[in-house]
Amino acid sequence: MYRAFVLSAVALTFVVIVVGAYVRLEDAGLGCPDWPGCYGQILGVPDEVHEVTKAQQDFPGKTVDAGRAWKEMFHRYLAGTLGLLILAIAVTAWRRRAEIGHAPTLAIASVGVVGLQATLGMWTVTMLLKPAIVTLHLLGGMTTLALMTWLAAREIGPARIEPPEARRLRPWALIGLAVLVIQIALGGWVSANYAALACVDFPTCQGAWVPAMNFADAFHVLRELGVTAEGETLSQEALTAIQWSHRLGALIAVSVLLVVAIQAMRTRGLRAAGAVVAALVAVQAALGVANVLLRLPLVLAAAHNAVAALLLAALVVINFTVFNRLHRRD
Repeated sequence: MYRAFVLSAVALTFVVIVVGAYVRLEDAGLGCPDWPGCYGQILGVPDEVHEVTKAQQDFPGKTVDAGRAWKEMFHRYLAGTLGLLILAIAVTAWRRRAEIGHAPTLAIASVGVVGLQATLGMWTVTMLLKPAIVTLHLLGGMTTLALMTWLAAREIGPARIEPPEARRLRPWALIGLAVLVIQIALGGWVSANYAALACVDFPTCQGAWVPAMNFADAFHVLRELGVTAEGETLSQEALTAIQWSHRLGALIAVSVLLVVAIQAMRTRGLRAAGAVVAALVAVQAALGVANVLLRLPLVLAAAHNAVAALLLAALVVINFTVFNRLHRRD
C-alpha cells in the first residue's frame, strides 16, 4: 500500500505541475478571486444566472468567467487530492516504519512542504499574482515532485554501481541538480512576469547579443506584478533582462546537464538514466526555441514546464543512486 501511494503521488504531482502551468498560461490564475472556494462556493463555480448575479454582488468589480474559474478549481481539486495522498503516505510511513525499513522523516516533512505550498497557492490569489509568490509556488511544486521521486526511488531500490563510480559522479550529480533548480527558478520568474516574449528573435534578443536591459527592476523580488518597486510600469528593458537571463541560464544548464548525462552513460547501472537526461535536455532546448519563434503556443509552453519536471525527476534519481548508502563500504 505504501509503495502504491508513493508511486501514485509521483504521477499526480507531475500532473498537478503541468495543469498548474496550463492554468497560468491560460491566464486563469485569478479565475476565482477567493480561496479555497470560488466566489464563495467550495464545490463548483457560479455558472447559473442567479449564482453569477450573487457572485458579482459579493465580489464587486469582478466579472464571472465560468471557463476560467473551472480551470482554476480543477487545479485546486487536483492539488487537494495530492495533499491528502501525501498525508496518507506520511501516516502510513509512521505506522509501518518497521516494515518499510527506514525512518518516516522525509514522508512527514513532505506534509509540511504541502502545507507551505497550499499557503503559497492562497497568497498567489490574494496577492494578485505577485511574481515572487508565483515563482515560489512553482518551486514548491517542483520540491514536492523531488521529494516524492526520492521516496519512490527508495521503494524501488537504487541501481547498483561500484563505490568508486558513485564517488566520481557525486559532484556532477549535485552540480547538475543545483543548476537545474536555478534554471527552473529563472523560468518561473519569466512566466510570473509575462516576459516569455520580451525577445521575439533567436538566438539574438531584439537584434543584439546583449540588448539594453534593466536588471535592478527586473529582479526586485518584493515588487507587484507589472510594476517597479516605486509603482511605475515595468519597462521593456526590465522584461528583456528577465528573458535574456533565462536564455543565458539555459545555455549553462544545457552544457552542464549534457556533461552529467555523459558521465552517467559511462557508468554501468546509470546508462539509461543518462540517456534519458540527454534526450530530455535536447527536447527542452528545442521547446525553448520553438516557444520564442512560434510566439508561445499553449501546447509547447505547457510541454516546456512538463519536460523541466521530468528533468528534475531524472536528476533526483541519479542523485539518489550515487549517494545511496548501499554503495559505501566505509
